[in-house]
Amino acid sequence: MTIAQPDVLYEDNHLLAVCKPAGVLTMGDQTGDVTMVDIARAYLRVKYNKPGNVFVGVVHRLDRPVSGVLLFARTSKAAARLSDQFRRGTVRKVYRAVVAGAVQKSEGEFTDWLLKDRQKNVVSCVHAETPGAQKSVLRYRVVGRQHGRLHLEVEPVSGRSHQIRVQLSSRGLPIVGDTKYGSTSRTGGRITLHAETLQFDHPTRRELQSVTAGLPNEFQAE
Repeated sequence: MTIAQPDVLYEDNHLLAVCKPAGVLTMGDQTGDVTMVDIARAYLRVKYNKPGNVFVGVVHRLDRPVSGVLLFARTSKAAARLSDQFRRGTVRKVYRAVVAGAVQKSEGEFTDWLLKDRQKNVVSCVHAETPGAQKSVLRYRVVGRQHGRLHLEVEPVSGRSHQIRVQLSSRGLPIVGDTKYGSTSRTGGRITLHAETLQFDHPTRRELQSVTAGLPNEFQAE
């Protein structure tokens, strides 16, 4: 089995940040398809001539049809410290999305309560009193318009599964290509959602670290 080389965005003794292509899994599932963990592990094994199993710590995930910055830890210490940052919500995550529909304000904030159906892997907006529902806050800013579509910069304040996809869709703003959440457009295995920037505290240097993945062509706004 041939494993592709990763697009490395940042690397040191504790971290490896790559640009995940749309259509590739972060971690393994029932399909058995090659994952970004497999790709990162193979890259590190060859580059550093490491025999046996190579540690690749997963500290967050991107949905399969989403592209952009994916951060791995190279040590257990870094994995624990980064996972804690994601859990506490101190990591800043900036995405770009292309959506159908219109908004009244050029920037704003959406607040919803989300509930995940784990059997169907679908998330819904529900009433706040719904058992298991989680409060979710999403900030957005219009950065361009093209061919009747909006280009948005979006920042999830909370980190819920499918949060950006369902919060935008629930307001008549489905992400182009996201047929799971209301889009009528098909884009060949990807949705136009891209994880552009991650900002976090470096796990050992204790200084702000920022990693950015350049925008694919379909995200270039007028």
